[in-house]
Amino acid sequence: MMKSQFSLKKNDVKTAYGMLLPNLILLSAFVVIPLIYAIYVSFYEWSFYQDNVFVGFQNFERVIKDPLFFKALWVGVKFTLIVIPVQLIAAFLFANLIRFVGGKIGGFVKTSIYVPHVISGVVASIIFIFIYDYHGGLANAVLEIFGAEPVAWLNDIKIALGSISVPAIWLGFGFTTLIMLAGLNDIPSSYYEAAEIDGANAVQKMFRITIPLLKNIFVYLLVVGVTGAIQQFDLPYMMTGGGPLNETTTPNLFIYNHFKNDPYMGYTIASALLLFVILGAISALIFRLMNSNKD
Repeated sequence: MMKSQFSLKKNDVKTAYGMLLPNLILLSAFVVIPLIYAIYVSFYEWSFYQDNVFVGFQNFERVIKDPLFFKALWVGVKFTLIVIPVQLIAAFLFANLIRFVGGKIGGFVKTSIYVPHVISGVVASIIFIFIYDYHGGLANAVLEIFGAEPVAWLNDIKIALGSISVPAIWLGFGFTTLIMLAGLNDIPSSYYEAAEIDGANAVQKMFRITIPLLKNIFVYLLVVGVTGAIQQFDLPYMMTGGGPLNETTTPNLFIYNHFKNDPYMGYTIASALLLFVILGAISALIFRLMNSNKD
């Protein structure tokens, strides 16, 4: 009996490894091996056209001493501070509204708000370029109705980053709302019924029940949102090209510009690896601060 159980467990292990093997092969081919090779390249003055020269940590030193790299990081942080709080607060309120409405109307609203999420950043950029157009754009047409002067939305240093933040919020709003709604629907209604019996009002139920039980949802959306916002590429590339004066040059756009203009790839790879480390540290910090449960 013991021998047959041992054989069964051994066969189960083989079956499990067999089912995991395709994923391990794909993960190795497209993640692990490229990452190892990227680390290798970062220690070389690597070029498509010349012999490679080992330079050690010089590429990393160049990136760390480059003020444009840190400016790009700061732009990414500012972009994140604009997009993520607005997106989370709006999604939380809207998810509660959908949950309250329910029925066919709620289903229609859920479908409608998710549509922007399937639109590519390139298409969204083109739409908002027309909206922000100085002479015939919708944004300036609205300002003219109220007697205000037209604004160069994408060329003004003070508002260019905020202008590209609007389509970013629009693109991610539907996804964030549906994730938030799924978390709300997962909270047992008995908790709210017990709170009502104890005399809790709507605000108390929100801060004592809803928000604490959505902690892991907030952690997930924060990690995904923050890392995604800092790595934003499509919108600044299409709408401003990183201008004016690099005020909308995000880290990924900075890396792309070096990849396009620098004949040596070592610096580009080193900057990408440093960004990878920074994003990992930010994600770990969010988990630490939120003290998220494993489930």
